[in-house]
Amino acid sequence: MPKSDLILLALSDIHVLPLFERALAAASYKAAIAREKVALDKILQETSPALVIVEENFDGTSGLEVAEELLERFPTMPVVLFLGQENAPALRKAMRVGISDCLCAPLRIEEIGKAVERSIQRADRVGDWTRREIRRTTASLEQRVKDLQKFETILNSIEDGVMILDERQCILLVNPAVRRTFGLWQEEDLVGRPVLDVISHPDLRTLLNSDRKTVAPHHEINFDDGRCLSAQCTPIPGIGFAITMQDISYLRQIDRLKSEFINTVSHDLRSPLTAILGYVDLLERVGPLNDAQREFVQRVQVSVESITNLVNDLLELGRIEAGVDSQKEMIRLDTLVQLTAETFEAQIQEKRQKLTLDIPSEKPLELRGNPIRLRQMLDNLLGNAIKYTPEGGEITIELEEQAGQIILRVSDTGPGIPPSDQPHIFDKFYRASNVPKGVGGSGLGLAIVKSIVDNHHGRIWVESVMGKGSTFVVVLPIYRNGK
Repeated sequence: MPKSDLILLALSDIHVLPLFERALAAASYKAAIAREKVALDKILQETSPALVIVEENFDGTSGLEVAEELLERFPTMPVVLFLGQENAPALRKAMRVGISDCLCAPLRIEEIGKAVERSIQRADRVGDWTRREIRRTTASLEQRVKDLQKFETILNSIEDGVMILDERQCILLVNPAVRRTFGLWQEEDLVGRPVLDVISHPDLRTLLNSDRKTVAPHHEINFDDGRCLSAQCTPIPGIGFAITMQDISYLRQIDRLKSEFINTVSHDLRSPLTAILGYVDLLERVGPLNDAQREFVQRVQVSVESITNLVNDLLELGRIEAGVDSQKEMIRLDTLVQLTAETFEAQIQEKRQKLTLDIPSEKPLELRGNPIRLRQMLDNLLGNAIKYTPEGGEITIELEEQAGQIILRVSDTGPGIPPSDQPHIFDKFYRASNVPKGVGGSGLGLAIVKSIVDNHHGRIWVESVMGKGSTFVVVLPIYRNGK
């Protein structure tokens, strides 16, 4: 069967060259001859040989080195090495380099033809496998490109902001929602830039610089125009962080309208409640009451007082949310904690509870805040701990300063809060489903606490295990030099 494959002979030895030419002609191969490296490079540029035969010493250079260079340039082209005599170390090195075959003197014509035939067939099989792998890899890459295009379309269509950062807080990816939110349309190339150089929003800086162990799952990013985003920072092992941001401005607006309605109703209720209590107190003055009537009057008084307390809590919550009495000053939170503990000492002794204060003594824990509101926050947290901790239980208040923040933890050994209730525990009027019978409350105490914490640009969350108790964690930033 005639062949048209071109065999390139890189041979300087004029004595063996005729032998190779006759062997190739007998096997119906065409031959091209290069007696020096310059000629070899020229032929390789102008033609595509099916195989190259290189002698052991070619143009003053090691044939192995020439073969290695050829294989680096043409990885799939077979190269045969011709040795003047059998040399075991040279053969081993040739195999490591990737030589297809080796020919050793003395040679016979049929040996040359068979070696060339074997090498070309082997190269054809490798080429077929390579082409199949290329097709398979190409198909796989095409599918991945399609998947990436789908992912990009989905990411660009999401209304929520998505931003991926590396471990150095440099931008890897941002979607159009982030660009819209922070006005980044003029910034074309954001990838690789530090996110805080691109987005200098203080709330985002606080989120990124917060300790992952103490930061709340969700963090609010507020804008001067009234917009509010709920941001979440999730670690991605080996990559960095994913930040997702959802616009909750409409929820804040709904909450504001609801609060205004509640405040209006609460304010309007105070006058009739005061009148009811006044007239109830006058009943005995207009005539004697029997025992049954006196009991009914007492029940009315208790009920009215309960409603009055609820109304007062609602109005107090409204004042806090509206920013009334928002004037702040430098105060010592450790001193407020000690005063609060002294206030509740009688209740703690009555229930035979143990209160432990873990407050650092090295330096005062100062922050800029409203002393009345912070005292109210501490009263509610410690009051709740006493209320829900059974007799003989333990309560712990811990304070520490960390990374420009004061961290307050109020722990109890109460019944704990069910996991399904924990996301709603700071909502207005919400009470956990496992509140013991006889334990009163309006469901506004923790809502007031959260509003006070928010007013101080802090964060609060609960960590609770059923049957073991709860820990309320408050993180308050420290503002110094009037900031």
